Amino acid sequence: MDELRAAETLEALRSALGDAVLARADIPPRNEQDWSPLPPVRPLAVVRPRSTAGIAQAMRICHGRGVPIVPQGGLTGLAGGALPIAGAVAISLEHFTGIEEIDPDTSTMTVRAGTPLETVQRAADEAGLYFALDLGSRGSCTVGGNLSTNAGGNRVIRYGMMRDMVLGIEVVLPDGTVMTSLNKMLKNNAGYDLKQLFIGSEGTLGIVTRIVLRLYPKPLSTMAALCALRSYGDVLKFLAEIRAGLGPLLSAFEVMWGDYWQVATEQVAGVRNPIVGVYPFIVLVEAQGSDAESDPARFGRVLEQAVEQGLIADAAVAQSLADVKAFWGTRDAAAEFKQVLGPHLSFDIGLPVSAMDDFAAECRQALLAELGCRSYFYGHIADGNMHIIAHVPGAEIQPAEEINSCVYRLTGKHAGTISAEHGIGLTKKPYLGLTRGGEEIRLMRLIKQALDPRGSLNPGKVIDVDL
Repeated sequence: MDELRAAETLEALRSALGDAVLARADIPPRNEQDWSPLPPVRPLAVVRPRSTAGIAQAMRICHGRGVPIVPQGGLTGLAGGALPIAGAVAISLEHFTGIEEIDPDTSTMTVRAGTPLETVQRAADEAGLYFALDLGSRGSCTVGGNLSTNAGGNRVIRYGMMRDMVLGIEVVLPDGTVMTSLNKMLKNNAGYDLKQLFIGSEGTLGIVTRIVLRLYPKPLSTMAALCALRSYGDVLKFLAEIRAGLGPLLSAFEVMWGDYWQVATEQVAGVRNPIVGVYPFIVLVEAQGSDAESDPARFGRVLEQAVEQGLIADAAVAQSLADVKAFWGTRDAAAEFKQVLGPHLSFDIGLPVSAMDDFAAECRQALLAELGCRSYFYGHIADGNMHIIAHVPGAEIQPAEEINSCVYRLTGKHAGTISAEHGIGLTKKPYLGLTRGGEEIRLMRLIKQALDPRGSLNPGKVIDVDL
């Protein structure tokens, strides 16, 4: 971008938005990168509006001058979707926060998109309701970011993805047009369901500013157990049994392969291992219900039946909510692997449930043989989502391209997807063709061209568009 256009854009932004505009040395380092392994980039400016009107003003100014825009939320994304680009204006929603309304009659919450997920969870809880989405980064990520990547998290098996928890949105289009569709109704088939275009689009089609979230009754009982199993066949049989035995009470079914479990419980500080012995699979199963008296007994009976069938080799059952939290600590320990393993790559893929162990074995062997790379497997297996942590021990700079190529090549071979819940961003874009067909990608480009004909919004992310 030429200096004159940059100066004119900054002047126009400051005239319209005042001290909401930061430039040059005033740009905070946090706005120069997200949680992806990509290096930081300083944008032309960071704009932090406090209203939808301010966001629309900033977008009109940038759009009219052909200046690219990069939306930013909590900056916890792992695929580079919120990474700035040189010469772009980053529009951060970090000051556009707050709960606007909780409607107990419709069980909905209207919230500004920059609001942290944990704030939403607490507000729902204080109102006697429950917002079901939960992620390890709950204190930092925002609901707008959760929507933009269609986040899944820990309880998809019970409540679905973020897409299933959104009833209405307000969105600012690339040219500054505001579309308000803050629907509260579960049933609304009046024409196209436009919100679905923006959920999971990673800020490439518009910036979502306000959201109507679906809330649920607060669970009155929570049960959890850590179960050791001897084979992946037993894992699948246990999943079938516990689904049949618990029905809608089942809220999570997390599987940790033995290699992950060893690092999590032996090297991560503060993680307690209640399982005696070494097993190839540890399953964290959680159930939530509405009857604090009968639900624990039902949960216990289903576990006892699995023990009697020889599916569970050992188990620890939570006796309190503190135990439940400690059990989840084994799963959340993945966030601390960088401290004990050093630099590494994280993967979020989807696979047919039946193929997961075959994939893990083949991927583990290929990474080790080809690159000397060690790998650890875990995830939300019941909903087809596997996470992988991979690293070459002792390498400060990881061979990212080679590791990515190996993992994603095998993902495609096993009919999986390169992104289950973290988005495509920049890091996965070269591999999109492995799990999306040519017609699908062409349709994505048509939608992008229709809503953002100048290609000014989050350019280069997800897909490339010829303009």
